[in-house]
Amino acid sequence: MNKNHESRFHVVEGGPCAAAGFVAAGIHCGIKKSKKDLSLLVSQTPANVAAVFTTNRIIAAPLVVNQEQLKRTRSCSAIVVNSGNANACTGKRGLHDAWMMVNQTAKALNVPPAHVLVSSTGVIGKPLPMQKVGWGIRVAASKLTRSGHADAAEAIMTTDTFPKEYAVRLKLDRRTVTLGAMAKGSGMIAPKMATMLAFVTTDAAISSSLLQTALKDAVENSFNRITVDGDTSTNDMVVLLANGFAKNVPITRKSPNYQKFYAALEHVLISLAKMIARDGEGATKLIEVTVKGARSRTDAVDAARAVANSNLVKTAIHGADANWGRIVAALGYSGIDFRPEEVEISFDHVPILGKNFTVKFSEQAGRNALSNEYVSIVVDLNLGSESATFWTCDLTRDYITINASYRS
Repeated sequence: MNKNHESRFHVVEGGPCAAAGFVAAGIHCGIKKSKKDLSLLVSQTPANVAAVFTTNRIIAAPLVVNQEQLKRTRSCSAIVVNSGNANACTGKRGLHDAWMMVNQTAKALNVPPAHVLVSSTGVIGKPLPMQKVGWGIRVAASKLTRSGHADAAEAIMTTDTFPKEYAVRLKLDRRTVTLGAMAKGSGMIAPKMATMLAFVTTDAAISSSLLQTALKDAVENSFNRITVDGDTSTNDMVVLLANGFAKNVPITRKSPNYQKFYAALEHVLISLAKMIARDGEGATKLIEVTVKGARSRTDAVDAARAVANSNLVKTAIHGADANWGRIVAALGYSGIDFRPEEVEISFDHVPILGKNFTVKFSEQAGRNALSNEYVSIVVDLNLGSESATFWTCDLTRDYITINASYRS
């Protein structure tokens, strides 16, 4: 992201309702035992829409429905989300239930069914309790407010330990434009979309096609750069709505305003991505892995992904063990061409490994560097000028505990 643009926007409260013309609600409808489990996000005028979906070959029913919806129109008025049940691997009934959620939401809001998208997250393979869901949709529709964003963000959580919201405001010419978002994600997190949902709003005026371009690029540099456990879910989706309430001159690809808008969008998504990585199931540390000095961007990405995905690296960091050998091993199976003797590694600016495998640290210095809640690993391949950054977390005993009883 261009750092010159970052200073031109300001972090604000309100999550997805920080942008003008958006309202939300989140309630408990009975899918879960007691926690909020149904969320509704609504644009008060039809918004242009862009979306990115999971790369998993098994696609949950809501995503099938959304893909059909987006073939019909690139306008969206509402997104309805349930947690506690993924509505995945549920066959014809699952598709029927997803369409019912669309139609019931459209009826409750008096909008065209084609303008409703649907999302689900939770346990795979169980049918939705549609009587409860239908009741929940009607109740949520009656509770929509701009202040409902916090409840909406809470209602999309599964094993998350905290709601994830973020919003920024910037000037485009003389108009104030806002981007806001909410997300969920904690486990089954892997690059190339993870087990995560994100719903992003903006009051900017921008076409659906350009919105799609911006979203695809921003997802590549944010949600496609996080990993917790290497698993990719059946329900992952990121949706971006733009309703034009800011009344700015419509953003075009070649205008300077596009770069400002994109910088803000990427910043929002990276901020949410880091929250998801930090909230990895059982995690105690956020880990940032940067590979620099690569010959190509692809090599940098592949190398950083291999290090960030390594369970051995993540368990070593949990134990504050400066085991640089695990990082070198991950580079070795990453598939990139590099010279091992040229590699340099540092932890939180503490030099760990020098060229020609020169060890430069004391064990205590390495342990101190890995004992913080935020850990930075920098790997310099010393071959070129390209770099890439991934975010992950440590892997703990609690991760096993959480996932050993997920359905309980």
